[in-house]
Amino acid sequence: QKEHNSQHQQECKKRAAELRDELLFKQPESTHLGDCPICMIPMSLDFQKYGTWTCCSKVICKGCAHANILREEDKKLQHACPFCREPVPSTQEQSDKQMMKRVAANDPVAMRRKGIQQHEKGDYRSAFEYYTKAAELGDADAQYNLACLYEFGKGVEKDGGKAGSTLLEEAAIGGDPIARNKLGRIEGNIGNTERALKHFFIAAKLGDDDSIKVLMEAFRNGLVSKDDLAAALRAHQAAADATKSPQREAAEALQL
Repeated sequence: QKEHNSQHQQECKKRAAELRDELLFKQPESTHLGDCPICMIPMSLDFQKYGTWTCCSKVICKGCAHANILREEDKKLQHACPFCREPVPSTQEQSDKQMMKRVAANDPVAMRRKGIQQHEKGDYRSAFEYYTKAAELGDADAQYNLACLYEFGKGVEKDGGKAGSTLLEEAAIGGDPIARNKLGRIEGNIGNTERALKHFFIAAKLGDDDSIKVLMEAFRNGLVSKDDLAAALRAHQAAADATKSPQREAAEALQL
């Protein structure tokens, strides 16, 4: 009976790992950034091409932000958020007040941004607490940032990588290609080439430039087939093209 129970536990553990991998290696439909809530076009992975507004925590592409400025100038309106129309704060103090109002409302984006603020100040313990709250609410960027704190033992004791790896997996499942790329590198460093390449393929198809470079190098080393690389290149280009629009190109031309 004892031997039977032990075998049953091993089978359950194996099946649980298989189910986890099915979830982990499923290609996300989009990145964790999703679409701009105004133009409904996928967000670029380039953080310089979008901004987060403290009033409502919405992530708005620079194209829509620029179009809003043109509308305000044309109608001689006060500068306001493109999404919620809340007047833009004139001081950092007002901006911080808006952010803390969103934190009080359990907004994971605001919590993560407050965590970043504390992180930059060197208050890693406070950053850890804010990241944790945001991560528990499913914020992929917070999950990634929290994993980094575990990795370097800032604000929390190192745990040998277990908690950090789990957080990276959750972020990757949520569509974060940077977390996915990091998982690929971790797997590659311990010799799990097949699993590493799976991560890089998924990240590349989400538009991650570094992952496509890794796959090209893997192709040169005979680890990736020509057909698989070609499919990844097409998907990578399609992901990049999907983020383009005339409004965004106009904003980029003005270096906004």
